[in-house]
Amino acid sequence: MRVYDIIKKKRDGFELTREELSLIVKGATNKTVPEYQISAFLMAVYFRGMTRRETLDFTLEIASSGDVISPLDLDGVKVDKHSTGGVGDKTSLIISPVLSALGLKVLKMSGRGLGHTGGTVDKLSSIKGFKTELSYSEFINVCKKTGLSIIGQTKNLAPADKIFYALRDVTATVDSIPLIASSIMGKKLTASDDVIVLDVKVGDGAFMKSEEDAKNLATVMVDIGKGAGKKISAVITDMSEPLGYAVGNAIEVKEAIDVLSGKVKGDLYNVCKHLTAEILYLSNYGDFISCEKAFESAISSGLAYDKFLEFVTAQGGSLEDFETGNYLPKYKMEVLSESSGYLSKLNAEKVGVSALYLGAGRQKVDDVIDLSSGIVLNKKVGDRVEKGEILCTLYASNESLFERAKAEFLSAIEVSAKKPSDRILIKETIR
Repeated sequence: MRVYDIIKKKRDGFELTREELSLIVKGATNKTVPEYQISAFLMAVYFRGMTRRETLDFTLEIASSGDVISPLDLDGVKVDKHSTGGVGDKTSLIISPVLSALGLKVLKMSGRGLGHTGGTVDKLSSIKGFKTELSYSEFINVCKKTGLSIIGQTKNLAPADKIFYALRDVTATVDSIPLIASSIMGKKLTASDDVIVLDVKVGDGAFMKSEEDAKNLATVMVDIGKGAGKKISAVITDMSEPLGYAVGNAIEVKEAIDVLSGKVKGDLYNVCKHLTAEILYLSNYGDFISCEKAFESAISSGLAYDKFLEFVTAQGGSLEDFETGNYLPKYKMEVLSESSGYLSKLNAEKVGVSALYLGAGRQKVDDVIDLSSGIVLNKKVGDRVEKGEILCTLYASNESLFERAKAEFLSAIEVSAKKPSDRILIKETIR
């Protein structure tokens, strides 16, 4: 079997076999297939697509191309929540300890942020002493002890995906539903989770800008999960404006702490409640309403915050800086409204780029970021604002970064005389 024939077959619109897809994935991983042929294959998929069976087979091959997490001695229902990425999305920091406090097991490998979207590992890295790199045995042992462990993705986790992703990035084949779905699910299926809930973001700050595209991606990923024997669903959630009031790394950890402590509610709390309830529901915890109440109880009782503190301590971290206020950088700037009315738009992507200009994000994978910098919003869409009122506060370690970040932030907002319609946070659930 020649790679040439596989590329030609897909180019001409025919369905590939599991054996043919395996040859492509293994060839990419062990470098026996040259990059120009892998690129040609990706372009053929971009134009011809994949059937459901092909997409499942391709994903399973990616998942088996490297390490597989299989803690057979870990008791309890193992669950995971994956987000397709957004601005101010610190849901994993809230949902994971809640689930653990309710008796479920969360073994999670997370990524770092790139561009205007943040990464869970960067947020955790802003906690003094917290270890995002653990050996496999340490990873499992922390979960045994606390019910929860989150680390960075290992180098040998679905290595084929890293190769495909890098080539997609430079060959204009990123926005292909089967390639996106196989990339996300290829990593998710390396774990032994019983239940997976996908948080598919849609809107200005999300990869998927339209609800139609978000639904298509969600449906394909749910099909993959079902084909792999998982209990899985996808919740399509709004990312037209940032989630919560904090955008950054340490700043987002502080907001997560405030939610877990019962001090803050709002859109972040509500999305976390819905996603948590969906995971509990699929885990046979109870009906959906009782699952939502379980989330509320875990927060109000203090159990969720206690579990977060236990988890942080188990991975070497200390929350002392968040208790004393030392998590913020040296400089800050308040951005004032230039007019009066109702905040009718707060473009999530532009807010994310503003935070990136402050040093909170990466433009390249190897960029060093400032974990303390970021933005705290004073207003959200629908709020009344007066001219001269504070819209947000910018935080940075270098004053020279403020003007560009301020200009980007102001370009993200619109103020109008009429109050906008209420935001719909949860668009749809696909089971």
